[in-house]
Amino acid sequence: MVMRSLWSLLLWKALLPAVAAGAQVLSKVGGSVLLMAEHSPGFHVREAIWLSLWPSEELLATFFRGSLETLYHSRFLGRVQLHSNLSLELGPLETGDSGNFSVLMVDTEGRARTQTLQLKVYDAVPRPVVQVFIAAAGVAQSPKTCQVFLSCWAPNISDITYSWRRQGTVDLGAEPHSLFTDGQVLSVSLGPGDKSVSYSCIVSNPVSWDLATVTPWESCSHEAAPGKTSYKDMLLVVVPLSLLLTLVGLFSAWHWGPCSAKKKKDIRADREPPETESPLVQDLP
Repeated sequence: MVMRSLWSLLLWKALLPAVAAGAQVLSKVGGSVLLMAEHSPGFHVREAIWLSLWPSEELLATFFRGSLETLYHSRFLGRVQLHSNLSLELGPLETGDSGNFSVLMVDTEGRARTQTLQLKVYDAVPRPVVQVFIAAAGVAQSPKTCQVFLSCWAPNISDITYSWRRQGTVDLGAEPHSLFTDGQVLSVSLGPGDKSVSYSCIVSNPVSWDLATVTPWESCSHEAAPGKTSYKDMLLVVVPLSLLLTLVGLFSAWHWGPCSAKKKKDIRADREPPETESPLVQDLP
């Protein structure tokens, strides 16, 4: 009896016209989602069938005359629960679970209703990484200001957006030219009054978000502290010294290369015995 009902439902599905993707449902990897089966109050469901439509059509759950069944061989086996209101719960979700799902319902009067839902599964956003880069001081720049570039990056994540927030404000309110590469890089000019001001990079997708906060003035080094050396002072010493050592090495290779070859040639010549002339032997007539 159950098999005959199932075949009748599949026949109903084959005869019904194609249904466009309906409402979109969003969730994240590791979570669960509830796909709601909606019908009018006067629609008394007698039989129902849930299908996954991508990448191939798979039977997930059925309802026949009060009996719920979810033990069908599919990629969701063990991760499916059919509730009494015929809504389908999936979880824990995986990255490849995105796709279209449909439910076919038949009421006690033989009327059929098909509903299609689109599920989109996102990865949870990890904590971003913010780096601070100091711009070289320009001619027109005040000696008491520091121009910095804040770079924000979230690893191995797609479909994300970047935004920035200054401490004590709801939004950054930065000019458009202050943002680069789709909001990943922010350029700000800091003064002595901004020593304790922090900036937060907010990374988000439709289902999750995270942020990282930095105080960029700490990276500004207009003057090295007593007893400490700034990275600029280190570069002024290390770079010329490296160039000097490289030039000395090249000069040594150029100078000693020919001399060494000549010396080896002289030693080899001293060790070889002098050649003696072989007497000519003439045949007697």
